[in-house]
Amino acid sequence: MSIVIKFFGAPDRDAAAAVAHGGPDGVFESLTFGNFDAEEALIEWESIFTGRSFEELAVAGEPDGVADPDDGEGVVVLAASRVLQDALAAADERRLAEVSQLWVQERAADGEVFDRETATGILTGLADLARAIGGREDRLYCWMA
Repeated sequence: MSIVIKFFGAPDRDAAAAVAHGGPDGVFESLTFGNFDAEEALIEWESIFTGRSFEELAVAGEPDGVADPDDGEGVVVLAASRVLQDALAAADERRLAEVSQLWVQERAADGEVFDRETATGILTGLADLARAIGGREDRLYCWMA
């Protein structure tokens, strides 16, 4: 199974939902990754940053579904919480490495092998994007196909 994941900043939910079928490339600044469950990762990252449990965040509706035009059978657009976006934007290199290590450990506990360097690269890229879009008051979204 191959999953394409693109994190991007957009001014609002409608703008983010508008790229559901074509993706954010050429419309919004984006970062592309692949082959992990970004919906689950958004919850795990917020849990690690905030200390809230995965279950608590899932029950609270995180991450927020913005678009699911194929009713779970294709592309989906999710909104990262403002709490996660702010935590990413505020995180320094040491904190990002720490969160990455904890995320790698969580994935390993579920039988998924993730390289720590790759995980740190993902979170560092997201932190840079969160800082860039935060100055424009945009929100952080995730497109998956």
